[in-house]
Amino acid sequence: MIVPVGAGVAVGVFAALGLGRLVESQLFGIRANDPVVMVLAVSVIISVTALAGYLPARRATGIDPMNALRYE
Repeated sequence: MIVPVGAGVAVGVFAALGLGRLVESQLFGIRANDPVVMVLAVSVIISVTALAGYLPARRATGIDPMNALRYE
């Protein structure tokens, strides 16, 4: 689950860096390549993805495998 997110983050960072000059020319007072914003955005995306994978996995560990297979 984290591999596709890593690929998406890599593509997104390169796209943001490439299109940053366009955004900077269109908006007043916005810096295109602010490293603090980039790091915060990437960390939020990765944290939400890890949490979205962790919570269902933790919940699934509380179920007896034989009971789960009986309902299938």
